[in-house]
Amino acid sequence: MTSPPPLHPKSSSPSSLNLQPTRNATAKMANSVLLQDPIANPYNFTFSDFPEDVQLCVLSFLTPSEITSFSCTSKRYASLCRDDAKLWFSMCHRRWGSKTQITRWGKGEIQFKFLYKTLNRWESLIGFWRRSGNAHTIAAASSPPPPPLVFFEWGSSFVTGSKVSPSKMGTCEVIKKPFIWMSVSSKGELVSFIDPECQFGLIRDFVEVAELGVGVRDSDLIPVSVSFMGKNHFVVEESKSFLSSSSPEEKFYRKSSNFGNGEDDLGGEEGIGIEGTSPGSLSGSLRSEIYQYFANRRSPGGDRASRRQRRRERERLGRQKWEPEHFVKIVNCAPTASRPLQGLWKGICEDMSLDFYLVVYDGIGGIACRRVGDSSEPFSGYSPVFWTSNTTSSEFPSSCEEEDIYESRIHLRPPAIEENMEGYPIHAENEVVLRIMNINSSYDLVILDFKDSAVNPRLVEGRIWQYADGTFGFGFLRNNYIIDLKHMARDGCLLDAVEYCCDGGPH
Repeated sequence: MTSPPPLHPKSSSPSSLNLQPTRNATAKMANSVLLQDPIANPYNFTFSDFPEDVQLCVLSFLTPSEITSFSCTSKRYASLCRDDAKLWFSMCHRRWGSKTQITRWGKGEIQFKFLYKTLNRWESLIGFWRRSGNAHTIAAASSPPPPPLVFFEWGSSFVTGSKVSPSKMGTCEVIKKPFIWMSVSSKGELVSFIDPECQFGLIRDFVEVAELGVGVRDSDLIPVSVSFMGKNHFVVEESKSFLSSSSPEEKFYRKSSNFGNGEDDLGGEEGIGIEGTSPGSLSGSLRSEIYQYFANRRSPGGDRASRRQRRRERERLGRQKWEPEHFVKIVNCAPTASRPLQGLWKGICEDMSLDFYLVVYDGIGGIACRRVGDSSEPFSGYSPVFWTSNTTSSEFPSSCEEEDIYESRIHLRPPAIEENMEGYPIHAENEVVLRIMNINSSYDLVILDFKDSAVNPRLVEGRIWQYADGTFGFGFLRNNYIIDLKHMARDGCLLDAVEYCCDGGPH
């Protein structure tokens, strides 16, 4: 009997004939499932696979110009980018939700895209600004000039700027008086008022009158326009344009044409130039100069035209309540890890009064400290309190002599906290010295040929003592005291601020 031929070794069983094709088909099917199921393969997620709330969160980190580019990728994303209540609210809330109440701006009736553009511009206001020039309220031209510093901060649905001045009560408290209020009306119009005489004293009283618009003229509030010249310079001018309406709010609110409530293009938000709340308008003095120039050059009766214009200018100034004022930002008003001494500081000076100091690092490795005085005074702020071209510091104490220099001097402190109830001196918490630095006073800047003279070096030499809490003190060898400096502000908040009521009392 003949036996059947043996099977091929690779086909030892009928089932093995289809085994390999089955494995390949299974692998292809598995790959197809993984590609279609993001849960099975999370690494193949696309942006469209995310829930909408996650997409909005991601998009809120983009700039408006990037949002514009992203909206061109598909019709669905174009619709999402046009959704004001979703996307633009998310963008506003992410950037400013912790600083102000987004939904209260414009009484909740304005578009968030418009609000984003407004807050993006006004965000540069937050911080310290210094008044430039000597213009102030015309009615009070003979009165003392206002404090040179203005501190801007966020409110619930507005931005306020307060005049800041040292307390005269023998303490480290800072007097804060509301000066300017900026917000948006329910119709998407930028509104700004100033209180030139700081008659309200309390911010809440100022805000109440400005928000309601009732009693504005009785309270002598002046409607103004704020024009930005770049990010670090703005001008406050009296505004003469108002809406004609029976509504008290609309009657005093200024109409703005460059910030509308429509679909404004935000691509040029970082542009440099004059951008203000009254676009295309010129200040009164500049308009007058231009008119006089062309009147004298072009008109046959140029002299008569010039006289007529000057007469009109005098009449206009007679009705004007506020002269334009310029403000320049103090850009580096807080210390950093690499520049621990820079910024605005306050301290009790040698006459036991509180004073403000500004420490600035230059571009060649030196520092200079100046008092923050009124810029309208001749040569105010020009002479440094101390300066040095070498910011290298050393650990303290570097020698017994340096230790003796520090220990032999007293710390100037407010008289109110100089002693405790038993009459014993209170030790300052910042007297843990970590490092010291050599400085010079302004004496050697006015002494001619100092190197060849016989002037005692102790007249100009001094020290900076850096404390463990991040503050510092300075003093000179010619004196027996140390001026300890404290922070003016921290995390956007003015420290030791005191608001004063109309009667001059603290609140």
